[in-house]
Amino acid sequence: MSTLNSIQLLAVIALPVLFAITVHEAAHGWMANRLGDGTAKMLGRVTLNPLKHIDPVGTVVVPLAIFFISSTLGGAGFLFGWAKPVPINARNFAHGRRDMALVALAGPGVNLVMALLWGLMVHVGIALWDASQWLALPLVYMGAAGVLINVVLMVLNLFPLLPLDGGRVLDSLLPPAWSANFSRLEPYGLLVLLLLLASGALGAILFPVIQLTISLLPGSDVVKELFFV
Repeated sequence: MSTLNSIQLLAVIALPVLFAITVHEAAHGWMANRLGDGTAKMLGRVTLNPLKHIDPVGTVVVPLAIFFISSTLGGAGFLFGWAKPVPINARNFAHGRRDMALVALAGPGVNLVMALLWGLMVHVGIALWDASQWLALPLVYMGAAGVLINVVLMVLNLFPLLPLDGGRVLDSLLPPAWSANFSRLEPYGLLVLLLLLASGALGAILFPVIQLTISLLPGSDVVKELFFV
């Protein structure tokens, strides 16, 4: 992506980021509703309307500030943020711990599906290249960005730390006594995540998994060429 300036890069990634966050959160609510908890549906969170999922600070202010600061300092534009969590009432589930794990997995699962679809868009853009580069170029760039963003979001959310989805899954698998102790760490989860991110440890752990996952998806060569060179 070295040929794009910060504004162009932001334009390329804006739509994939919006879809990645919105559909991820809607998937949690949809799965919860399927398993007997209609809380999210009742509050209008089982929807693709991004306004229902956007956190003004976590989805807009913080990501934009980090993106432009990282770009200004000479690095590639970096994004970090969050959406409003989907409200879940586990007491409405027939199998509380198992169903919470399924709800948690729904978000990363739909990110994997979207990464596959964005990868197919890359191939559509390549197929159109000779006929119409002005149409093909945004498809290739946006598709590659969509693959990367969704894979990063999926892998990050599967990290076994509360309140991330991976932490929910781990919590559901632990014996009840261990689960109770693990759950007490949730208020500190975001701080731990930020410390791991700032130290570089999180990237060292997740980056190989991200690369491996991308290599298995369509459009992987283009994603690597644009983002990893």
